[in-house]
Amino acid sequence: MDHFVQADNVAELVISGRARWKTENENHNVLKTKGYHLEHNFGHGEQHLASFLLTLNLLAFLFHTVLHLADHSYQKIRLLLGTRKRFFQDLRTLTTYFVFDSWRHLLSFMLDEFQPIRPVNSS
Repeated sequence: MDHFVQADNVAELVISGRARWKTENENHNVLKTKGYHLEHNFGHGEQHLASFLLTLNLLAFLFHTVLHLADHSYQKIRLLLGTRKRFFQDLRTLTTYFVFDSWRHLLSFMLDEFQPIRPVNSS
């Protein structure tokens, strides 16, 4: 739908455009720089692999966002570890060396039995 710029709608169009730009940049920035590796080229498949892997990345981002909003254990772990990237590194390490019965078991291990080293810079 085309929107024509007129004196009475300029401010509203600018606000809408900035909100869209902010949302897109913040989401894309997280997906590219916070451990989701969206910058990698997933186009190695014959037909639909790139779309499938992008969908898995977006689902992971969605689930982590829901966990951030609703799961107190996840919130505590993220607070202890600082960055999302550090959280992913610790998950990768723990699941390389240990088998956990469930996601809840992994989270309780990280909270109760594992004392993470506090990062120097939590940016």
